[in-house]
Amino acid sequence: MSVVTIIAGPVAMRITAEKKDATRRRIVETALDLFRTRGFEATTTRDIARAAGVASGTLFNYFDTKEAIVGRLADESLANARAVFAKRPVEGDLSEELFALVAAELRGLKPLRKFIAPLLESALCPLAAGSRSGTNDAFRAEHLEIVAEIAGRHGIAELSPVALQVYWALYTGALTFWAADASPRQEDTLALLDQSFNMFAAWVSNAAASADNERQ
Repeated sequence: MSVVTIIAGPVAMRITAEKKDATRRRIVETALDLFRTRGFEATTTRDIARAAGVASGTLFNYFDTKEAIVGRLADESLANARAVFAKRPVEGDLSEELFALVAAELRGLKPLRKFIAPLLESALCPLAAGSRSGTNDAFRAEHLEIVAEIAGRHGIAELSPVALQVYWALYTGALTFWAADASPRQEDTLALLDQSFNMFAAWVSNAAASADNERQ
């Protein structure tokens, strides 16, 4: 086997992977442009494929649906928002930290607000676990991991499965409300988040205190 043959394999694989990444990125960016100019409902997968310069079958090798493309955009926006949140000074009580986390995510998702509703109402709803080819499970796990870390900083060693389910319902409900919030700067959503997280924080804190008393 020649040196050329040995080297060519990995190089060819890297080029193929880079080409796939470039195609995926082109599809996502093209879809975002069409969603903004034509609207989500009026844009078809065929439109996206044509504008991206790929066959419809090729597009489906990357994304099953339009919602999956929005999901990819949301994943990227949320990852950036969480990175910003992680660098901020830690301050405030449990409800204030939860509010700050979700407010940061909403700022990240703001460019997608006009066409994110279908994703929020399906893939991210509490009853849709496992949708979007498992991405929803990963999204939920990543977000709840941060929530658990925040709770830990405030003396709650572990959130129960019930508490996590209640939190997730509050969170996804607030996101869905935000997508249709007509108040000038989505003040109604912020008020909803504030009320919801105050209630949640009081409940889990009382539950944790009661559990500690029972152990003692």
